Amino acid sequence: MNFLAHIYLSGNSDDVKIGNFIGDYIKGKEYHIYPEEIKRGILLHRFIDSFTDKNTHTLDAKILFAPKYRKYAGIVIDILYDHFLAVNWSKYSFIDLKDYIDDFHNLLIKRNDMLPAEVQEFVPRLIKNNRIYSYKDIEGIRSVLSTMAKYTSLPDHADFAIDVMKDNYEFLRHNFSLFFSDIIYYIKTVHNIDVEGM
Repeated sequence: MNFLAHIYLSGNSDDVKIGNFIGDYIKGKEYHIYPEEIKRGILLHRFIDSFTDKNTHTLDAKILFAPKYRKYAGIVIDILYDHFLAVNWSKYSFIDLKDYIDDFHNLLIKRNDMLPAEVQEFVPRLIKNNRIYSYKDIEGIRSVLSTMAKYTSLPDHADFAIDVMKDNYEFLRHNFSLFFSDIIYYIKTVHNIDVEGM
C-alpha cells in the first residue's frame, strides 16, 4: 500500500508513523539505529508490504493490471488502495481526511531530523503538491502514476491504469474493503495496534 494506508495502519503513535513512512528507505538491519517505536514502525512497514503482496484479494486485483504493468502491477494496486481508503475515509476514521493529512505533514516537518536524506529531499514536494490527499481523485491517481513513471522503473501506462480502474471500479472498491478488513485484523491482533475509531 502507499503512504495513506501505511500511516493509518500505524495507529496513534507519531514515532510508529514516522517509521512506517520511511520503511522503504531503510534497508536490511539499518533500522537498529532508530529509537524503539520508530524501529517498530519500520518493521510494521515490512509486515504490511509482505502481507499485501501475498493477500488473495491483492493477487486478484493485480491480474487486471498485469497485461501492461507485469511485475509492477502491485505498485498500481498500492496506489489504488490509497484511493479507496481516501474516498471511504469516514468509514475508518472520525477525523477529517484533510485534517489528518495536515497533521501528518506537520509531524514530518517537526521530525525532519529523523528522516533519511532521500526522504527529506522529497517531503517538501509531497507537502506542496498535497500528494497524499490527491489520491482521493482519479485524476490525482493519473498524475501520481505519470510522475512515478518519470522517476522510477514503473512503466508509463497511466491511461491504461485509469481505464481499467474505471471499468472495474466496483470490483476494486469491494476488493479493497475485503483486503483492508483482513489487514486491520492482523495489525490489531499480531502487532497490537488499534486503528479502529481513530
